[in-house]
Amino acid sequence: MNLSKLKSLSGDASFRKFYRYNNTIIVVSKKETRKNLLIYDAVNKILIKNKIKAPKLISQNYKSRNIQIEDFGNISVYLAIKKNNKKKFIYYKKIIKLLNLVQKIKTKRTKTFLGSIYKVPKYSKKILLNEAKLFLDWYVPKKIKKKNQNLLKKKLVLVLKSLINKIKFSNQTFVHRDFHISNLMIKNKKLCLIDSQEAVFGNIAYDLASLIDDVRLKTSKRFKQDIFEEYIKTNKKMHIENFKNDFEILSVLRNLKIIGIFTRLSFRDKKHNYLKLIPYAWKLIEQRTEKNKKFIELKTILDKYFSQKKRIKYEN
Repeated sequence: MNLSKLKSLSGDASFRKFYRYNNTIIVVSKKETRKNLLIYDAVNKILIKNKIKAPKLISQNYKSRNIQIEDFGNISVYLAIKKNNKKKFIYYKKIIKLLNLVQKIKTKRTKTFLGSIYKVPKYSKKILLNEAKLFLDWYVPKKIKKKNQNLLKKKLVLVLKSLINKIKFSNQTFVHRDFHISNLMIKNKKLCLIDSQEAVFGNIAYDLASLIDDVRLKTSKRFKQDIFEEYIKTNKKMHIENFKNDFEILSVLRNLKIIGIFTRLSFRDKKHNYLKLIPYAWKLIEQRTEKNKKFIELKTILDKYFSQKKRIKYEN
């Protein structure tokens, strides 16, 4: 198959490229091939086994670093909401139902298309910390004078470790890890889940934090609270205070990570369009840390080193 003759689709933040071919999608990944092709399909198999719509594998040419998968079309929930904002809450209620299904998954192993066994990893404290440190590795050097960077990094690492140690729930829940409305497609009026290669067994609050505090769609505090309460209504046995604690911590950690990743995408990969989302990621961090005792140390450090001017300004 000559991919150069196919029209490429808009890509994502990974190293993958996508092409539409005879009502299917060709996924090409020259870098991180194992994660983006082999593991992606393995996780999709787990989702499909658990009655969740995810792209089925049609064929694979792993040696040439591409796979052929089911095509769910072009309409994501994000695009559907942009077209008709009045249906936003209806869509989110459906998403909460889907999230509850995802969180019921117990399957930890599956066979890959190469015959090997893939085991879904755990979302350890070390991984959480390393992800949050992407903020230190990529964003801090772009915004802070070199002489002040080491002290800031040391302070932030200590505070981040302290926050991670305050998390209550253990890593027992299937976590998509990038659960937001751009990764939810609509086909035949049903929700379909894509971009699942980062899935782990982790904290039950993580995917809800990804959904509610999503940098791609600005929503009001009231709407965020409504969706949070909608989730709680469907999980009545939940220890609400512990869940809220973990939700807030994971939201802040995730958005620090996102600021780091979006900076890296611009600086390393020349994908500059993600920079415009950084100011809203800061806004989400501000909302969660404001008047919240567990974030006093973090807020003090961030306020000292990152002025509002630095937070709203983005450049490549």
